[in-house]
Amino acid sequence: MLALRTSTNAMEWRIIDAIGPFFTTVEHRRLNWSKIPFGLLEREGKLVPDDQAQITDAFESFIQRAADEGFNTITLDDLAHLLPDPDYESSLNEKIETYRAWYSDLASRAAARGLRTLITTDFMFYNDALHKKIGRSHRRAAAYIAQALDTFFLEFPDVAGVVLRIGESDGVDVKGDFHSELTLRTPRQAREMLTRLLPVFERHQRTLIFRTWSVGAYRIGDLMWNRKTSALTFDGLNSPALIVSHKYGESDFFRYLPLNKQFFRGDYPKIIELQARREYEGFGEYPSFIGWDYERYARQLKGRAKLAGFSVWCQTGGWSAFRRLTYLPSSSFWNELNAFMCMALFEHRQSVEEAVTAYCAQHAPHVPPDRFLTFLRLSDEVIKELLYLDEFSQRKLFFRRVRVPPLLWVFWDNIIINHSMRKMLRCFVSDGEAKIHQGNMALMKLREMMAMAKEWGLPLEDLQFQYDTFEILAAARVYYFRKISHRSIIQLKALTRRYRRKYPDRYVIVLNFSKMKLNRRSLKRVLHVCLRDERGYRFLDQVFTIRVLSLLFPLIRLFSRNRLPDFAEHQAMGIKTLFR
Repeated sequence: MLALRTSTNAMEWRIIDAIGPFFTTVEHRRLNWSKIPFGLLEREGKLVPDDQAQITDAFESFIQRAADEGFNTITLDDLAHLLPDPDYESSLNEKIETYRAWYSDLASRAAARGLRTLITTDFMFYNDALHKKIGRSHRRAAAYIAQALDTFFLEFPDVAGVVLRIGESDGVDVKGDFHSELTLRTPRQAREMLTRLLPVFERHQRTLIFRTWSVGAYRIGDLMWNRKTSALTFDGLNSPALIVSHKYGESDFFRYLPLNKQFFRGDYPKIIELQARREYEGFGEYPSFIGWDYERYARQLKGRAKLAGFSVWCQTGGWSAFRRLTYLPSSSFWNELNAFMCMALFEHRQSVEEAVTAYCAQHAPHVPPDRFLTFLRLSDEVIKELLYLDEFSQRKLFFRRVRVPPLLWVFWDNIIINHSMRKMLRCFVSDGEAKIHQGNMALMKLREMMAMAKEWGLPLEDLQFQYDTFEILAAARVYYFRKISHRSIIQLKALTRRYRRKYPDRYVIVLNFSKMKLNRRSLKRVLHVCLRDERGYRFLDQVFTIRVLSLLFPLIRLFSRNRLPDFAEHQAMGIKTLFR
């Protein structure tokens, strides 16, 4: 059995997600990368042995590479598919037994390479049988999970623990035998759940990693950044089995976010979540180097936070048709570089310069480290200066219980160019001509990167794809910040037609030039009411944006029906979640 604490190393947990191999047999064009696509692995309700064998072979390759890179723990989805129940139909229990045997083998293979296995779960997953048994009672759900884990840990000695998510559930597009739902609504309920589960983990010497990530629903929705909510949830829970996991910022995996201050609060061990496959920055289809941002976080945490380790998401997150599978034959050079940097910066405490030199020596000996650093600096600047819009992205803005993302016009694999976005951005940008110029200069930097990539034999097609994509972003700035002209619209339409022909399975360009009736002065008033530039809630938030807007959501949806892109309703949990 794997011990609860196996090392005195400050970076005891060096975690990487291992879901990539499970996508090797999936042929769907556009995929939800939030978890293993169980429904797509099955044929007529059963796992296909040949597919299982292919996935297992890919898993072997993945875990060998992960271990070689220095990771000591993997995560696999998910607990629901490993817990039989007498109330399930016999066919489902038979399928679960197949998954159990398979996962037992996978965890054993990982252990043979020195890798611990953690199983992920949402609180709470449901099907018809569980709805009848548990309803939506958080107490019955906690009791159910506690009892199931008591048996599960005895039967799976190579599973080191569970990664628990309570603030997000399965997307509306997820199909299969189980679908998770938000069950905890208050800090008190979350604490009650932990109080019920932790003794089971302690008894079996396993670890519960509690993720604070939340999409802002219900009173628990600000857990990732609100010190009061966090204190009500965790203070006094002095369990050796508990680790609290935070994303590095107060929002999702974006740039322009300061380090989450929650790392410096609470006397419990913490894990910092990092992302190598940048779901909002191209999914690894082009360079999106995170070295200097992550180096700053590592430096700020050193000696000041009770850090137990780090978790690197190398595959998980987002919706897209992009198919790079990290550490597998279809891998991304850029994702592997980012994963290497996470290990170098947080485990080995190297500087970016030292880490890049080590990477070139180990993985790209033909690339000169000093010039590659210049390439990566340009990469960092291009992302921050053209994918993002710095004057907006640097703003600290909150809506209800969530920090507003620093990137709104590019979301997953959607590029949104419409009149509503134009109106909003003009409320925040003071010098539009400067932003147009900045975008054009970023394209010049990209051309410089392309020349370097060609010289060194790096994936030049990735840089060409980035250039073609970012050319549209630069043209969008002309539409956003200059007087609307027929010429700028014609240019965007022509670029988009060419792009769609060249890249039918890449970014979706969402164009809509129909005018928004609300003028800018009125829009500024609406934004002033709905958005705040401080973490604490205003009286206006307590009365209006949190309570009243929740009741008015049906009208808001009706008003915005033709203004929001389709993915806002049909991917993830839908925009309605923001108003719960």
